[in-house]
Amino acid sequence: MLGTDDDMQKLQLISATLMRIVRRRRPGYRINWRKLFLIAVIMTSAGTVIQTCIVSNPFPIWFFSPSVMVSYKALNGTWQVNEALSRVEHISVLNSTSSIQLVQDIEKSARNSSTRSSRRRRRRHVKKAKPAEPEIPPPPPRPDPSPWQRYVWSLPPDEALMYAIKEIKRAPIVTDDPDLHAPLFRNVSIFKRSYEMMENVLKVYIYPDGRRPIFHEPHLQGIYASEGWFMKLIEENRQFVARDPKKAHLFYLPYSARQLELAIYVPNSHNLRPLSKYLKDYVNMLAAKYPFWNRKRGSDHFLVACHDWGPYTVTEHKELYRNSIKALCNADTSEGIFVAGKDVSLPETTIRNPRKPLRYIGGKRVSQRPILAFFAGNMHGRVRPILLKHWSDKDEDMRIYGPLPLRVSKKMSYVEHMKSSRFCICPMGYEVNSPRIVEAIYYECVPVIIADNFVPPFNEVLDWSVFSVIVAEKDIVNLKEILQAISLRRYLSMQINVKMLQKHFLWNPRPIRYDLFHMILHSIWFSRLNQIELTQDY
Repeated sequence: MLGTDDDMQKLQLISATLMRIVRRRRPGYRINWRKLFLIAVIMTSAGTVIQTCIVSNPFPIWFFSPSVMVSYKALNGTWQVNEALSRVEHISVLNSTSSIQLVQDIEKSARNSSTRSSRRRRRRHVKKAKPAEPEIPPPPPRPDPSPWQRYVWSLPPDEALMYAIKEIKRAPIVTDDPDLHAPLFRNVSIFKRSYEMMENVLKVYIYPDGRRPIFHEPHLQGIYASEGWFMKLIEENRQFVARDPKKAHLFYLPYSARQLELAIYVPNSHNLRPLSKYLKDYVNMLAAKYPFWNRKRGSDHFLVACHDWGPYTVTEHKELYRNSIKALCNADTSEGIFVAGKDVSLPETTIRNPRKPLRYIGGKRVSQRPILAFFAGNMHGRVRPILLKHWSDKDEDMRIYGPLPLRVSKKMSYVEHMKSSRFCICPMGYEVNSPRIVEAIYYECVPVIIADNFVPPFNEVLDWSVFSVIVAEKDIVNLKEILQAISLRRYLSMQINVKMLQKHFLWNPRPIRYDLFHMILHSIWFSRLNQIELTQDY
């Protein structure tokens, strides 16, 4: 006996309920079809058996009615159906209203179970909130310009530069400035007045031309990051950037030597000519499109390149090579490309995490620096093999290595070595520049520069003799004697100066006065003023 049509409708209603549950599952959830099929079979069989066993005695109903625990994952949760399934087994004795109520109860139980399961899952998978990084405070609002500033801004670019030169020559004597440590500078009065004139006068026009990634795409990580950080910060700047090129005193060529190498250079070809030719075509395009290059033959244009090949990218264009201001990490005077007094020595900074450029900065007290001198690095160039030959494993005070051995790094990391050393050796590699100079400043270790023909960063304003030691390549054999000859009193003064110098070599996500961004820009500004002073009689 198969039961009446009304009973079959009830079974169909139960089946439809199961299908509705399936259709309402959360996106991406994988249904356990085996368990779902098992429930359908049990529910269907229960109704059929009860219909075929027509007995007045309540025993068959009691026999088929015990609670059955069936667990299946539906709607991303586990639904325990015991009481509901028992009611399904009594489906033959339920009226139509009861069937509808049963369906509603099943759906409600599924929804409640899904909600509870989702809450448990969210609690289980919730990640611990990371501590919020300190927010950079917005810059203070600029005060209204004074009558003097309005006068300076009203001057044509050339007259404004001439006026700045006269003001710098009449610089008042600086005796005590809370923002500047006077011993660091060749002439702190001249620097301060020049910096103030830069803040009030200088406007830079950034050419919008040039395709990414070679142009307008800063490379912010690694040992060549200086060029990228300067590009990023100058393009975000409002104080110094001019929208109208007719009001500009300097013109920036926004290319990255690092990106140029990645995009153009053919690996292992040893041919840099395609790079310099690409930059030559770019400058020629600007000269044809704008009147500003030809007006001064490029002497009021500048570029910033930290890659070792930066100087060689300008060689194909004669005016770019001879006239423009080049801010280069590879500040080597022996090759005739970098010209001291006109070009700018750019600090080479290693940025490991662009989101935290100031990480690990700081050092230990002098009493906690037991190591006299430390160096570790790859053996390339002409100087490092000589250094290793004379001092590797020769003296406990001289910790000189190639790549830092594993047995040593397990006990003390590279950074800890620099923070525990009085002097940090900074020998040239393939080129004269080395990121260790700035690393030593970051870790408050007195840098020892070994690179003939190298112009240290910001040499036109900083007195490197008060916070560093410069050793000729031929004197490597006498390195320990040179360092030991420095008295404790002088060393303490040098180490204090390194700490005071640190602020001038920091990349801040939002630039502040006298930091690295402003120091680079000031050196370019200062170079431009020196050109005018040398070429014009007033």
